[in-house]
Amino acid sequence: MADSPIVGYAEALFSVAEAEGNLSAVEDELFGFAQTFQANEELRSTLADASVPVARRLQLIEDLLDGKASATTASLISMVVSAGRANDLPSIVDAFVDRSAGSRNKAVATVRSAIDLTGEQRQRLTEAIKTSTGKEVEVKVVIDPSVLGGAITEIGDDIIDGSVRRRLNQLRESFR
Repeated sequence: MADSPIVGYAEALFSVAEAEGNLSAVEDELFGFAQTFQANEELRSTLADASVPVARRLQLIEDLLDGKASATTASLISMVVSAGRANDLPSIVDAFVDRSAGSRNKAVATVRSAIDLTGEQRQRLTEAIKTSTGKEVEVKVVIDPSVLGGAITEIGDDIIDGSVRRRLNQLRESFR
């Protein structure tokens, strides 16, 4: 389980987003920013670098999110970064998303796919996960070109790897 500061920040973010009345939008925006943050080494190192003035780091967040995210989302990310917890941002957002989905009595299924899924594909995947796990789920898609094709689904500690990369690796192993 996540450490208590992570959960504390996630709870604070949840409370603010819920009070602002835009929980779903903030959840999607935070999830997207966390994915970008994890994928971009330069962004990660800049936002986490204590030698970069806080004002500069906050300006970077404002510049990146201007017109792309709500003021609530920008403020929440700024709060985490200014508190010196930028490296914890992905974990905080994961805990926030879990808390948010939990408030709707759902589990979060993170799906890694080489391409974005259509609405119909998301719906079919949601139904398939519900049928196989018995859980109501909310699907969050992460675009990951290394998957090649298919998808890798994570629900809590459970991983369902239906990727082309896994199948190619299995095929490669069978020829050894």
